[in-house]
Amino acid sequence: MTLPILSKENILLNEKVDTRENAIKKTGELLVSRGYVEPSYIDRMLEREQLTSTYMGNFVAIPHGTEEGKQAVKESGIAIIQVPEGVEFGEGNVVKLLIGIAGKGDEHLDILSQIAIVCSEEENVEQIVSATSPEEIMALFEGVN
Repeated sequence: MTLPILSKENILLNEKVDTRENAIKKTGELLVSRGYVEPSYIDRMLEREQLTSTYMGNFVAIPHGTEEGKQAVKESGIAIIQVPEGVEFGEGNVVKLLIGIAGKGDEHLDILSQIAIVCSEEENVEQIVSATSPEEIMALFEGVN
């Protein structure tokens, strides 16, 4: 059975996260629980963050695994976590929207470009952060599936 890249079950609203590491773990755990990745992928996500921050600007971070982490990916997918109060991502950067990515092969590049299109518009990010239902967020990411 193939999982959709994004479904409403992949979206968590109004979460509270205290640290960047816990934010990445929570994002990875959502990908694991939904069947996209093996639990070892979370360690690759944390490794990736050590190499270079996944903070993208506009209150958005896109945690994902290292190249070695690809073997832990079962299906391409996205996990979205809304953190309205924000979480510190280092160097004064605050993240209110976590978008975890797991991509098979080179699929993560297509997924990233779709996310970049949506998140490059500050109004879209504000809409996602203030959304009250997963369906509202799904509507903004229509092109991802």
